[in-house]
Amino acid sequence: MGSAAELTAAALMILGFPALMLAALVPSAPLFAVLAAVTYLADHYLHRKGSYLINRLSKIRAGLSIRFLIRQLLLILLLARLSHADDLIFYGAVACFIAFYGLQAPHGALVTLIRNRRRMPVATRNIDLKSRIRIPDAPPRGLLHRSAEKMLHLDLFAMVGILLSAGQDSPTTPGFVGVGLTVGLGVLYVLALVPYVRGRKIPPKAEVVLAAVDDWLASYKPETVLYFSGSKDSAYQINMWLETMEQLDTRPLIILRERAILNNLAPTTVPVICVPGGVHLMNLDLSTVRVALYAANVGKNIHLLRVPTMKHVFIGHGDSDKLASVNPYSKVYDEVWTAGRAGRDRYAIADVGVRDEDIVEVGRPQLAAIQTWQGVPDSPRGGAADGRCPTVLYAPTWEGWDGNPGNTSIVLAGEKIVKKLVKADPPVRVLYKPHPFTGTVSKEAGAAHRRITALLEKAAAERAADSRFTADAKAMAQAKAELARIEARLAELAGVGGDKGDEAEATRDGVVDVARHQEIARLRAEWNDAYWRSFPTYEHRVITGAEPRLYDCFNVSDAMVSDISSVVSDFIASGKPYAVTDSGEIGHEEFKRQNTAVRAAVILSNDARELGGLLDAVRDPAADPLADARKELKRYLLGPDEPASIVQFNKAVADLALKAEARNVGQQSRVGAANADPAETAELTNAVPGQRTASAGDQDGVNAG
Repeated sequence: MGSAAELTAAALMILGFPALMLAALVPSAPLFAVLAAVTYLADHYLHRKGSYLINRLSKIRAGLSIRFLIRQLLLILLLARLSHADDLIFYGAVACFIAFYGLQAPHGALVTLIRNRRRMPVATRNIDLKSRIRIPDAPPRGLLHRSAEKMLHLDLFAMVGILLSAGQDSPTTPGFVGVGLTVGLGVLYVLALVPYVRGRKIPPKAEVVLAAVDDWLASYKPETVLYFSGSKDSAYQINMWLETMEQLDTRPLIILRERAILNNLAPTTVPVICVPGGVHLMNLDLSTVRVALYAANVGKNIHLLRVPTMKHVFIGHGDSDKLASVNPYSKVYDEVWTAGRAGRDRYAIADVGVRDEDIVEVGRPQLAAIQTWQGVPDSPRGGAADGRCPTVLYAPTWEGWDGNPGNTSIVLAGEKIVKKLVKADPPVRVLYKPHPFTGTVSKEAGAAHRRITALLEKAAAERAADSRFTADAKAMAQAKAELARIEARLAELAGVGGDKGDEAEATRDGVVDVARHQEIARLRAEWNDAYWRSFPTYEHRVITGAEPRLYDCFNVSDAMVSDISSVVSDFIASGKPYAVTDSGEIGHEEFKRQNTAVRAAVILSNDARELGGLLDAVRDPAADPLADARKELKRYLLGPDEPASIVQFNKAVADLALKAEARNVGQQSRVGAANADPAETAELTNAVPGQRTASAGDQDGVNAG
């Protein structure tokens, strides 16, 4: 149910309906009124919470409309049991509820029609369509938001009025006033929706919108595209590339395939096009694009991979020793870009068809924000008695889809790791930041996460009461005040322009304010600094959600414990000590052989008995036996520090764009050489398709492709 409050509300709602029937049979109008109010409030609360129960009820034919209808039928039963069956109010109630339900059909149809007509074939951000097409304002939020609930709750007027009349010997005015309000307001609600399904209240048709997007593409002339498809939970995979796209030397464009991804996309200045339909994507004029970058291996990639006028590159969303980093699917791309030499060697060892000459080492531009280690600093914000309290980050990955026990340490080793860390002497501070997918597949992983959270919360409370630890209360109070100020300003900036009424309005007004974007970035950096100063450096913390970010946790940590994932490869950029758990218990030497990123790690068994070696390295950097190995491994995994990774990345884009242009020029030359033979020209043109021509769109050809 999600919480005790939701469980209580669900119980009240489920038990309330049988109790309503008993109240009607008794009969008792006052008891019926109280129970009806309970079911209304419980139902409303569960809807606001998005309770799992509400979704399940609709699957077993006990959805929202049915629940309202049952309550109304029970009111009719109450009237009959109170000997009002021959009274005018009884017939008025029956007529009211029949008419009221008669209004549900046009209301639902109008709401659906408005939403469908305002759904754009292509949704955009940072693209000026306002000057090209007319997109009207969205209907008032009050008309469409939770519209079914609002319409159904209009029966409250009739329910209250009829119940008041039921308690009188000679029922008259209250019931008919309530009936009139319910039916009258229902009619007005339907009439209020009518203007938004016709005329200038609806956006242009799909072909007009697509033509406007093509007109923008023709003027913008994008050169490098970042393409992404996935579930809303995978938005982080593209968000990690946004800053890199903003730093490209060529004109960038982001193409998304799902609206859920667009809604979860982090703020960016790069133009964004969300094209849910495959045919619409294939008909976009992308003839100026020379390089397409892919952050994930998914089936919908084929819709862009089919275009030969651009070169296609797999850049991934991390660099690790997981099997996903050597997916055989990768051989469909013209090139595969890896951070360093390790990625190249992985493909060679895996032998999945990716040729060595098609692999380019470009570093990891995203890692520029990771600070290198200078040893454990003295804490100016409170800590252990000696003023030093190192921070250890525990960042396990998730359980994966295949049930392999080696995927994550959280199930078999997580609690043992955290227990040893919180009991360490000299003490350390623990930050726990689990993967956002933790527990989505494995109940055991979800349960382990909850136990670890409880363990850290208890340890934090005990440490706060320990006299050995001190904190600068004044500095913390100032930091909290800064947080409040920054959060207020961020909320103010987020409200500038307001949340757009719908997809069409967001597309029309979704051009980023660069100055506002830059201010938000500055404020987020200030927020991060204030956040870490707002509590003692000795305080254990469970960190979930988007903020603070993983790299921010890297920068305030002195060591990390994690699993085989890109998190380890990224952390190596800091040069700090780290440990990796051999959750599959394949043995330390074999674990090192199979996983490049652990060559300079303290390898942990599931009982975490080796954790002391990591803590020793943190407390005395001069005696760290793996320091040189980490430097060597960093270069192997992530490439050289110079030139900067973004420079390497831009060079790779430029080099591949030249290859794409050379291919296109060569293609044109071959077609030109064949002009003397029309039959050969037609055969060659059909054999190697290009982007669609501006004249026809060639729908049959697109469908055939």
